[in-house]
Amino acid sequence: MSPSKKWSLCLLVMLLASVSYELDDNKIPSLCSGSPGIPGSPGMHGTPGVPGRDGRDGRDAQPGEPGDKGDRGEPGQSGTRGLTGDHGDPGPKGEKGVDGECAVAPKSAFSAKMSDAKAIPVAGGEAIRFDRIILNEQGDYNAETGVFTCRVPGAYYFTVHATVYRASLQFDLMKNGFTLASYFQFFGNWSKPASLSGGTLAHLIPGDKVWVQMALGEYNGFYSSPKTDSTFTGFLVYSDWKNSAVFA
Repeated sequence: MSPSKKWSLCLLVMLLASVSYELDDNKIPSLCSGSPGIPGSPGMHGTPGVPGRDGRDGRDAQPGEPGDKGDRGEPGQSGTRGLTGDHGDPGPKGEKGVDGECAVAPKSAFSAKMSDAKAIPVAGGEAIRFDRIILNEQGDYNAETGVFTCRVPGAYYFTVHATVYRASLQFDLMKNGFTLASYFQFFGNWSKPASLSGGTLAHLIPGDKVWVQMALGEYNGFYSSPKTDSTFTGFLVYSDWKNSAVFA
């Protein structure tokens, strides 16, 4: 059959079908296949879907191996100094310490007087012996020689009191053979004894010697009796020891 006849036959069948009954849902049965149509243009993308639910937690797995240690970071900037805090409460009182040793201050002092006599003849240049000890606890004065010997370095004060009777008197206070001070009393034919006193400070070191010496043989009016004395006294004013000397 020729194509034109086939096409006429199809047209006739379609016409008869449209007259004989109503087509459901506008569906026309195809008795012949047409040529494929031209593809349509792509549609637009749809709107994003709703986010899905969180997945289930995975089951416990073995811990992974530690990673390599990272490089040390650069030091950060110093923070602002904070405010000074309040003082804390006082702590408990500590226990009493052990008693320490007591230091003994350095000492040196003496005083002596002449024995009772109407007169004591002494030649010039000789040391006068004040042979009766009043105080000599440290033993620095020698009553047999009349000489004081220093053991504690420092400043000393020496004083001499002489009763003068029936003669003029001149004596010197000596240190290591040199005169520290000289004293003189002229006798004026008085009927009663007179007095002559003098004193001086001297700095001494261990081994220094101090004594009273008659200056001139003819001026030897030293006198001593039960009611009037001639004395020689000396004592340490302060010590030169660096460590606040411990000296018994």
